[in-house]
Amino acid sequence: MATVVQKYGGSSVADVDKLGRVADKVVAARREGHSVVVVVSAMGKTTDQLLALAKQVDPNPPRRELDMLLTTGERVSMALLAMAIQKRGLEAISFTGSQSGIITNDRHFDARIIEVRPHRIEDELARGRIVIVAGYQGMSYRREITTLGRGGSDTTAIALAAALDAERAEIYSDVDGVYSADPRVVPEAKHLPELTYEAMQEMADVGAKVLNATAVELAKKAKIAIHARSTFEPGRETLVREDAARDARSVVGQKGVVLVTTRGERALDRATEILAEASVPTRDVEARPDGDGMSSTMTVATSLTPDWEVVRGRLLDELSGAIHIEPGLAAASIVGVDPTATATAVAMARAAGARIRSVVASGTRVSVVLDEPSVDAVVRALHAELVA
Repeated sequence: MATVVQKYGGSSVADVDKLGRVADKVVAARREGHSVVVVVSAMGKTTDQLLALAKQVDPNPPRRELDMLLTTGERVSMALLAMAIQKRGLEAISFTGSQSGIITNDRHFDARIIEVRPHRIEDELARGRIVIVAGYQGMSYRREITTLGRGGSDTTAIALAAALDAERAEIYSDVDGVYSADPRVVPEAKHLPELTYEAMQEMADVGAKVLNATAVELAKKAKIAIHARSTFEPGRETLVREDAARDARSVVGQKGVVLVTTRGERALDRATEILAEASVPTRDVEARPDGDGMSSTMTVATSLTPDWEVVRGRLLDELSGAIHIEPGLAAASIVGVDPTATATAVAMARAAGARIRSVVASGTRVSVVLDEPSVDAVVRALHAELVA
């Protein structure tokens, strides 16, 4: 009997009615003859609400206590879904991340999975039960409750699929797969029926929200096919796999970006150390000669860091005079192009009225950092010119 891992995002289990419809889908998969493991996110906007509640107590809450608080959201979803499935006549059991054998490193709020020991899940599947797992969470080797960062339920699902040698991983959300841009920003965005792991990971790294970048990285290593689908509107999907066509292009906008500029090698080394210690995502680090020394810039996505102001204060305190942090920015990235598209990207951004702060070109991507209010207009212009 093949094992299928299904993951349902917060919008899919946002209320009791939707949760019941998810239960129907899970029951149908089990009656088709599959062993089914289901990973669930917190209901609706629960995680955001809990984070806002924590910030009412402390604007920069300690990460350990955040993990203790935020993991309660998925526990609510998993228990309710197990109840709903049992009401429909099948046996189900719910597990937290730690009960599922998800072992992480010792970071809080952005932990990495280092091992999965799915023995309890395997035992329950052998008994014919459907297993419901709380996504986004695990337990460190020090027996601390940890969370896996934004989109971490995807990571849970892929890690379990790999550990259980599952046939596939099905990622369900409120959209029917991946598009060439966010349809809320670009109404004419194209549905992408398939993507390579590399293309999907690059999109996720620069801010696309349908799939988590770490999850895609795990899927690539384990060669797990990802089926990104709509929960309640079946039909199209995006299949992420190794042998997908490699001609897909997309435009991704990411808000909540800051540009960090340092002067001197020591300042660059220390800044990257501080950011790494705080698990702050950085990308596009560039160093160049500056007089007798060297200056560097890097892009930081602060929306993924709950205590960014603490980290920012530490950078300024330690590197005063050798660092500049510019907030209020965003990035518009074109994925699936070569560096020859740089001039076009810059011209389109300027034509849209953007004040460009940085431009980076890699083998398959061009990113333009600009003032945040301009990003949606630039994304639309780039999509019209390079994708549509």
